[in-house]
Amino acid sequence: MILDRFRVSGKVAVVTGSGRGIGAAAAVALAEAGADVVVSSRTEPDLTAVAERIAATGRKAHVVPTDLSDPAAAAGLATAAVEAFGRLDIVVNNVGGTYPRPLLETTAEFLEEAFRFNVATAHALTTAAAPAMLEAGGGAVVNISSNMGRIAGRGFAAYGTAKAALAHYTRLAAFDLAPKIRVNAIAVGSVATSALDLVTGNPEIRERMESATPLRRIGDPEDVAAAILFLASPAGAYVTGKVLEVDGGLQAPNLDLGLPDL
Repeated sequence: MILDRFRVSGKVAVVTGSGRGIGAAAAVALAEAGADVVVSSRTEPDLTAVAERIAATGRKAHVVPTDLSDPAAAAGLATAAVEAFGRLDIVVNNVGGTYPRPLLETTAEFLEEAFRFNVATAHALTTAAAPAMLEAGGGAVVNISSNMGRIAGRGFAAYGTAKAALAHYTRLAAFDLAPKIRVNAIAVGSVATSALDLVTGNPEIRERMESATPLRRIGDPEDVAAAILFLASPAGAYVTGKVLEVDGGLQAPNLDLGLPDL
């Protein structure tokens, strides 16, 4: 059955930023498909709630509360997975993000911080995970990029540059780690997570965003989780080095920050 190719039974996954939003949805989806999951973010109560949802699927969760803005902490999750479950097969580099800021207020330090949080953490965990994946016979890495890494909008210089770097890092890492480890990314559009609450909580702004999106809605975390499962599972076995756009069909930003001409 074709649906069997979406199973990850007996596999072990690490999902960063998995206390809520896309990360939580991905962790639960992988568990529903048969994986045990290491969940990690800064907030332990959120992780505990996700772990309970994983347990309800019949799979096991290992909770690691830590500050994943530190690449060393991200890398440590590979060891945590092997110690908890004896192997590592799937990595979802979901942690990341950067607040919008006008270009002339974007300092070099702010840009470097965005790069570290969105790219260096993913690199640290990927390289730490690779030996364990090779020992297990192979694996899959899914990086969460953004549509702002391929389209332009005012105020997103740091965020968009970092996510564009993550997308190309995906292509380069896939080439280096082939054929046993696949590396792909998802360019995510506007998704209803806590990070977007500030704008989606305003009915007028939400309506404008939905109207500017070809599919006329804001995405759900499960929309992204389904794509993650495809790329991480045998269903995506012939896919590597690719960036899958899960953004409702956007070809331009659907959120205008209203920054004026200089």
